[in-house]
Amino acid sequence: MGILIRLVITAVSLWIATLVIDGIRLTTDSLGGQIGALLAVAVIFGIVNAVLRPIIKTIGCGLYVLTLGLISLVVNGLLFLLVSWIAGRLDLPFHVDDFWPSAILGALLVGVVSWVLNMLVPDGGDD
Repeated sequence: MGILIRLVITAVSLWIATLVIDGIRLTTDSLGGQIGALLAVAVIFGIVNAVLRPIIKTIGCGLYVLTLGLISLVVNGLLFLLVSWIAGRLDLPFHVDDFWPSAILGALLVGVVSWVLNMLVPDGGDD
């Protein structure tokens, strides 16, 4: 149940990013299409983060230390662009225009909104 809640939270965070940031678009008009696309992109987002983020952190740990963690903004933006590219390959109507400011700010916004929503919504794993 916790995975489904996190999936919905990520989808809501992506939706908020499409509303707030000009360079992130959801190019379908139907509500059902938007919800389906956001859930699919949230799945892609979760898989990309689960698979690639630990590898990147392990390989680039020196850069993380050298930049006091600021390189994570760049990494998150690049992963966000990768999610947009994969969504485009799967014909999902989710698109991020460019690296700066869209991908960087989008990844930052999705991370912050997801964190806040995860703090507010119990996932059932605290029993």
